[in-house]
Amino acid sequence: MALTADDLRRTVQTKDWKITYYEAGAEHDTTVLLLHGSGPGATGWSNFSGNIEALAQSMHVYAVDMPGWGDSDAVTTDRLDHVEAALQFMDALGIEKAAFVGNSMGGQTSLRFATEHPDRITHLVTMGAPPGRVPTLFGAGDGPSEGLKVLVEAYIDPSPEGMRRLVEVMTYDKARFATPELTRARSEAALARPDHLRNYLEGRPQGSPVPVWVDQAKLPQIAVPTLLIHGRDDRVLSYENTLYLLSRIPNSTAVLFNRCGHWAMIEHAERFNRLVTDFIAAE
Repeated sequence: MALTADDLRRTVQTKDWKITYYEAGAEHDTTVLLLHGSGPGATGWSNFSGNIEALAQSMHVYAVDMPGWGDSDAVTTDRLDHVEAALQFMDALGIEKAAFVGNSMGGQTSLRFATEHPDRITHLVTMGAPPGRVPTLFGAGDGPSEGLKVLVEAYIDPSPEGMRRLVEVMTYDKARFATPELTRARSEAALARPDHLRNYLEGRPQGSPVPVWVDQAKLPQIAVPTLLIHGRDDRVLSYENTLYLLSRIPNSTAVLFNRCGHWAMIEHAERFNRLVTDFIAAE
């Protein structure tokens, strides 16, 4: 019988935030934190429901609702620091070290965590991670990409129709993933937390959802084994961003998924699960 969100949902109070998370695989020594992206309605469960059970076969898995998302505390942009939130989360649960697996915004958090707290991370895996402003041939130049424009529009209009447009731009196979069930569930999750929606939109002039970016000069200092995954057809963030990271992180490997958008862990869950499991086990 498949695990459900209710089966795995937990809550912990850290120094600054109440954080909701989903936990599985308690008998394993290897620990992994799964960090979601920034879209409206995004949670540890919505981003990683197709991965948690498979990864938990060999690892202790925590899929976290970061502050400002899901069922975790609301946070304004002046206090939005997911690296600090991840550190407090680990301290509250007594986690000494963990592998970090992050999609998009969660990938940026993981990159910055690796440069600022190298003694607390064992492996780094990113999917569609933005390193910050970098020159690209296929990106959107100085303006937001098509996908980021739709993401912001979905914060303004988090209706099922707004979420349908969001899921369509996030994925390659929109006929398979932009289902009425998924778009309705995503809409309901977003509308359940109007404080999250409001804080995101009001914080955009101050840099929400990533007010503090990784210091790119420190990327060559990342020493942990690093796996950089990207969808070749990503319309949110060009795969050139992953090639940039590959050129700067010494112990890194990049994998491009064909026929894949911004959500590699959702669109190609089985392949993603095998790749991440084997990578962490081997390194």
